[in-house]
Amino acid sequence: MSKTVMKSRYFLFLIVFGWVGCQPEPKTLSLFNGTDLTGWHVDVPEMDSVSTAINPFIVRDGHLVSLGTPEGHLITDALYSNYRLEVTYRFTGTPGNCGILVHASTPRALYAMFPKSIEVQMMTENAGDFWVIVEDISVPDMIERRGPEEEWGITEGKKRRILNLTDGSESPVGEWNTMIIEALGGQIKVWVNGDLVNHGTGATAQSGQIAVQAEGSEVEFSNLLITPITALSE
Repeated sequence: MSKTVMKSRYFLFLIVFGWVGCQPEPKTLSLFNGTDLTGWHVDVPEMDSVSTAINPFIVRDGHLVSLGTPEGHLITDALYSNYRLEVTYRFTGTPGNCGILVHASTPRALYAMFPKSIEVQMMTENAGDFWVIVEDISVPDMIERRGPEEEWGITEGKKRRILNLTDGSESPVGEWNTMIIEALGGQIKVWVNGDLVNHGTGATAQSGQIAVQAEGSEVEFSNLLITPITALSE
């Protein structure tokens, strides 16, 4: 091999090695800026026709707050896929209901309220359940966790709830919880306070908006952090 060829290959190796070695770490972004609802829009049906209806999504003391009523959703303007979402939240007073919707699309597709999506439940003592909303997903032990197969469905009146793996992972009401949601391709994996609580495959949607619910209870959010991923965590 000539010295010229050897030098060329060595130079190419340095370029490739340098490019690989300098790849930036995936950048984590906050979906909530701590000040206002920039990057989000509100969909609350009651606000369409009731002049006194309030926006149930506010910013208070640097936290995003879902007041719970009137019911509806706070939805990202942007669409996302293949990400890790870290949500830090707490119910401020009494136990209650809320959720994070992933792969959201068509608004008011269910009960003229819920956007087409897959909900990751945050309801007290049920955090990590999946609720399918005109989309679907599969988990192991489906009959045990969803009920009789002939009753499954993705629309009104069907069995849309898929139970989580553990109800014992939440902090006491009033204390902070960390929920991690990883969505990659057709998979969705969920942890609550470090415990794996659900892992679904074959999701019928693989990208979309992210939504926060107002569903009857006041919930504070201190973090909504999103990071691109290329593999699911163990």
